[in-house]
Amino acid sequence: MSSVSPDKRRKMESTLNQLKKYTVVVADTGDFNAIEEYKPQDATTNPSLILAAAKMPAYQHMVDQAIKYGIAKGGTEEEQVTNIMDKLFVSFGLEILKKIPGRVSTEVDARLSYDKAEMVARALRLIALYEEAGIGKERILIKLSSTWEGIQAGKVLEEKHGVHCNMTLLFSFAQAVACAEAKVTLISPFVGRILDWYKESTGRKSYEADEDPGVISVTKIYNYYKKFGYTTVVMGASFRNTGEVKALAGCDLLTISPSLLGELSQDNTTIKEMLNEKTAMDCDLDRVHMDEKTFRWEHNEDRMAVEKLSDGIRKFAADAVKLETMIKEKVVNAKNGQ
Repeated sequence: MSSVSPDKRRKMESTLNQLKKYTVVVADTGDFNAIEEYKPQDATTNPSLILAAAKMPAYQHMVDQAIKYGIAKGGTEEEQVTNIMDKLFVSFGLEILKKIPGRVSTEVDARLSYDKAEMVARALRLIALYEEAGIGKERILIKLSSTWEGIQAGKVLEEKHGVHCNMTLLFSFAQAVACAEAKVTLISPFVGRILDWYKESTGRKSYEADEDPGVISVTKIYNYYKKFGYTTVVMGASFRNTGEVKALAGCDLLTISPSLLGELSQDNTTIKEMLNEKTAMDCDLDRVHMDEKTFRWEHNEDRMAVEKLSDGIRKFAADAVKLETMIKEKVVNAKNGQ
């Protein structure tokens, strides 16, 4: 009986399986089939992903169930639509949790990004819906925009309610430091959107992974967190190519789209751990503090981060409006017995 040598086995092993040895892999999708295929530890959704999934015939029954729930709850049309949206997001989360061993991220409406109290209230409503379905809050990450108000909402949710938060739309070092000081569970710095901005601003067509501005940003954040012992973990997000993913092997978590997960599963290139705590300890970084005044100034000094944060909020909000419009039309049809 022939046996495969360890060296050959390593060469045969997919890059995705190698990556899973260094990093928790998260599926960036609302598509259950992709989750089943790539078997990530965790999964994350956002309004854009839910909108795309809600348009698929396979998921219409979930939309219909959410609409029935919202109508039964009563209230004004606006209240009904809000309840339907919350129910739909949680319904997708519940289905995803059946297919993964870890946690699912569910996002608070981006239109609340500058309203701390409303973000807290909406987050607690989402958690209550999960708990009604028998899922404890330890399996949920609430996604909040990394505005100053969002970060403070995350602090309240973590400290007072034991709700784990995932801070999204994160582009600046100031945002990352403020999140760590707020002791949120996790941040999702957007690698690819940073690269997009630099390509557009400089006219440069391509970057090697080791000089990719998004990779450099996440590497600095990771090293800063580990060097100074913060408990907040880093989940690189929004990748444009597998080179960015490979360059961040060793990051606490990486959330990856199904198309890139597919590429990684077909790739047999040997990868190595690029980030680790030992290397982070040797980095030449100074500890800084972010009160509100410092945060607003430091974040404002980073033009890329200012533009990409506001652009990201606008895009998520626009997709939330599209989803609401689709739901309103279905509500009218449901009430008219169509």
